[in-house]
Amino acid sequence: MSKKQTAAKKDGAPAPKREKVVLAYSGGVDTSVAIRWLIDEKNLDVIAVCIDVGQGKELGPIRKKAEKIGAIKSVVVDAKDMFCDDYLVPAIRANAKYEGKYVHSTSLNRYLISDILVDVARKENAKWIAHGATAKGNDQVRFEVSIGALDPSLKIIGVAREWGMTRDEEFDYAKKHDIPLPVTKDSPYSLDLSIWGKSTECGVLEDPWVEPPKDAHIWVKHIEDTPDKPTYVELEFVKGVPVALNGKSMKLFDLISKLNDVAAKNGVGLTDMVESRLVGIKSRETYEAPAATVILKAHQDLETLVMNRDTLHYKVLVEKRYSELIYDGLWFSDLREHLDAFFVSTQKHVTGTVRVKLFKGNCVVVGRKSPHSLYQKNLATYDTGDTFDHSVATGFMACWGLPAKVEALCGRNKGNVCSMPSAAKSAKKKK
Repeated sequence: MSKKQTAAKKDGAPAPKREKVVLAYSGGVDTSVAIRWLIDEKNLDVIAVCIDVGQGKELGPIRKKAEKIGAIKSVVVDAKDMFCDDYLVPAIRANAKYEGKYVHSTSLNRYLISDILVDVARKENAKWIAHGATAKGNDQVRFEVSIGALDPSLKIIGVAREWGMTRDEEFDYAKKHDIPLPVTKDSPYSLDLSIWGKSTECGVLEDPWVEPPKDAHIWVKHIEDTPDKPTYVELEFVKGVPVALNGKSMKLFDLISKLNDVAAKNGVGLTDMVESRLVGIKSRETYEAPAATVILKAHQDLETLVMNRDTLHYKVLVEKRYSELIYDGLWFSDLREHLDAFFVSTQKHVTGTVRVKLFKGNCVVVGRKSPHSLYQKNLATYDTGDTFDHSVATGFMACWGLPAKVEALCGRNKGNVCSMPSAAKSAKKKK
């Protein structure tokens, strides 16, 4: 009960009706503390919403914990297939990685969460939405820009940003209010999980020189613990979307789940990087994305087999911008939707099978085939059966190299006086 309600009860007056806030609830430190804080400091009734994006753990206890802490309602939404179909499929088409390393996992699920939070807020007639993202991070941007784009009438509270508590102070607050937490001061990692990947930060990881300890990884095996024989997997794609693993058709969530297990056992999918956050801070992050690493590697390789050179090279440029939009909180933007249309168009021939070798942390494509392959052995071979007309290369070299040759003759490459005959004649006439 809040301080205002307690005072009203003592006076005999009815307690004022409180407004509702929908909280993005994960069961972690920040959002567990946030329930009590929103009740006591903001005088709001809390509706805790936990989204299942394939975290791989039972969310029922998390829902009950939210009610125990003080939420008037706690909801668990199964959004696993929605996450795969509406967010991961577009990311796969775009080979989305931030700064060439980070497989978008946390960043993508923030948009799905925002969409669901807005939907719940409308159904519950809530005027507020709250999140536990910090003032230093990217998630505050993803939540707040998305919520604003989906429903500008909703008011937003960034609880961790407002209260300004340190990690230790949060633990003390939780102890004071009897709030159960999933971590301790001795194991202070901040985790975020989905079927597509896991991010880990805080604790000893804040020193970029320190090697991540084993307890920082919960999926991917360390190299010394992996099998001594390689594992081969075959991924089948239809129009850029993975549809089968080792010849067995399955929906995307199940495919990713099975591939996560296989790749993780072989030490595939670890990323340790210093990334450039949107707010201007350099941050040391570690990620685990075993299945995503294999799928993106295979998908990108299949594209090289079926796409013409101009489309392939231009797509790489567009992929970088698309990945930045995801990272920077701009999923619900016109540009992202326009780029999606481009990527869908590029995938019409990205159908085929890719064979991947997994061994000691390495993910290597060793075979690929497609009914739309542009590879022609009779043109590529140097052996018997070569049908390429070698004589045309002479003319091609003359035309392709002409601009560079003209610049050289004009002295631009060496700083010399132009040696072109026409230029020499013009010089004599002037004299």
